[in-house]
Amino acid sequence: MDRKQNIAIFTTASLPWMTGTAVNPLFRAAYLAKDGERKITLVIPWLSLKDQELVYPSNITFSSPSEQEKYVLQWLEERTGFTSSFDIRFYPGKFAIDKRSILAVGDISEIIPDEEADIAVLEEPEHLTWFHHGKRWKTKFRLVIGIIHTNYLEYVKREKNGRVRAFLLKYMNNWVVGIYCHKAIRLSSATQDYPNSIICNVHGVNPKFLEIGKKKIEQQQSGNQAFTKGAYYIGKMVWNKGYKELLTLLQDHQKELDGLEVDLYGTGEDSNEVHEAAKKLKIVVRVHPGRDHADPIFHDYKVFLNPSTTDVVCTTTAEALAMGKIVVCANHPSNDFFKQFPNCRTYNDDHGFVEATRKALTEEPAQLSDAQSHEMSWEAATERFLSVAELDQASDKKLSKSPSKKFASASLDVSRNLEDASAYVHYVASGFEVSRRVFGAIPGSLQPDEEIRKELGLAIPADNQSSKV
Repeated sequence: MDRKQNIAIFTTASLPWMTGTAVNPLFRAAYLAKDGERKITLVIPWLSLKDQELVYPSNITFSSPSEQEKYVLQWLEERTGFTSSFDIRFYPGKFAIDKRSILAVGDISEIIPDEEADIAVLEEPEHLTWFHHGKRWKTKFRLVIGIIHTNYLEYVKREKNGRVRAFLLKYMNNWVVGIYCHKAIRLSSATQDYPNSIICNVHGVNPKFLEIGKKKIEQQQSGNQAFTKGAYYIGKMVWNKGYKELLTLLQDHQKELDGLEVDLYGTGEDSNEVHEAAKKLKIVVRVHPGRDHADPIFHDYKVFLNPSTTDVVCTTTAEALAMGKIVVCANHPSNDFFKQFPNCRTYNDDHGFVEATRKALTEEPAQLSDAQSHEMSWEAATERFLSVAELDQASDKKLSKSPSKKFASASLDVSRNLEDASAYVHYVASGFEVSRRVFGAIPGSLQPDEEIRKELGLAIPADNQSSKV
């Protein structure tokens, strides 16, 4: 009897941090495991208490991994309506304050035993491998698939010396994704290109939003007014998450948009500055703390304004469309997936934004068909993922098989030798504290410290040497 295919999903964040790489891989694990045909393991970062206090909202902290696992699974069941059958394992992580990101500590590929190492899905593969020092992912796993979530280059360009830093980061990302992943899935063409990559949105929408959308359709069909509020935006309150673009558009076109009222919902490092900028406008712009997008307070808004161009595929845009709202967004590669839906209105310039916004406020949203709702669902996203990743064929696929022609075989050998050499260079460079620090690693992240080893029940190594590539 053939054993089940093992799929390990590694990601860079976990609930209660409500970020895309915490939520989307969690749903992916749940829906991949739903039919019981594969053994799914979700591998998420564990943070020590001092880092939890920096990252997790509302003073939520956990004294043990099992406590956090219970929280994560309960949150998931409340939204999917079924009990998930995948495993959760934790890897040691540290929070980098300067990057506002969790980075892995030590060789996290070791979390999965060799006998279970069939397929690895690296959510944000560049992020997970920038400072990886240990067994090579392609050696450990038979198939490694990277899912590109974040437009890092766009974020870096907005920082000091951004153009130069983005140029260097582009080559760093290409390097690590190339040597550690067999293939990469780009959620949209808003990301940088990678070798052996394909563009496909393999994310779905939290089922709760589709349920809200169905109730709105029922209200529309019964002749009731389904949407009684105007325009809003929700997102982490930092300038590069669309707030700068939106407030600039509102400021520059106050006369054309006279009478418009906009509610902004978010919490973040730039909250105070956003508040001050909003006060200076003649247009009524109310600023509120962040909330869960499924909160009833959002159900009656008709128009979602999202001018952000830093996203790869914006989760809140998908959620707004699922709830039956009209979305006004930039004609940008990150929004290509949404153009198939009738309530998505894109614009190319300031004039287009004004016209699309004014028109949206006077119209009733179109009712989503069953097929359109399915396209947004995690069931459909899982189907797309299995197709583009070719996981149905993976069990019969021998990735190391060489072509029969001698010339092709020789060429492949040369290519493989160059890749092996490149991987070895990365292995050596990532093995020294000085070189790691130069590239931005957290101090002391080469090996987990005694505290985090104890919290995770990890063995203390006999020596400090990592396993060879």
